[in-house]
Amino acid sequence: MNITVYLGALEGNDSELAKSVRELGTWIGESGNSLVYGGSRSGLMGELADSVLQAGGQVTGVEPQFFIDRDLQHEGLTELIITKDMSERKARMIELGNAFIAFPGGTGTLEEIAEVMSKVSLKQLSAPCILYNLNGYYDSLKELLNHMIDKGLSSEERQQGIYFAGNLEEIKSIIGE
Repeated sequence: MNITVYLGALEGNDSELAKSVRELGTWIGESGNSLVYGGSRSGLMGELADSVLQAGGQVTGVEPQFFIDRDLQHEGLTELIITKDMSERKARMIELGNAFIAFPGGTGTLEEIAEVMSKVSLKQLSAPCILYNLNGYYDSLKELLNHMIDKGLSSEERQQGIYFAGNLEEIKSIIGE
């Protein structure tokens, strides 16, 4: 299974992030699944790719040309796909994925997983969309989704397939591993 993970190229200021992203990567590599991610060598993205590779897994990076021009790509990947821009990158990462995880990240991570959430809610994508709610990181988003239901602007049915997982064991359970 190709697991697309969205996350930041920064490390953040919580040491639990790096530990948890390495745990996620090690599981992806050891489980026989493959990682699809944004292709960077820096921050949490680099930690994730390195941990999958060290665990014997396959890693596909999808990096827009302007990041390549800034020499931000990871050099040790199984495959590096270069796209013309971020829109093409997002489309390619969705096309390649069988399951989607948003690790805690910034606005780019939010934008990418929001597109997956929309496709899942519109039934254009039948794959689990998991928000890794490490230490409650995505609690506010979960509240917002519930608020949308309360206001009649969404429904539980439309949000089927969107999950919040507090740890790796919950992610494994959702994916069926």
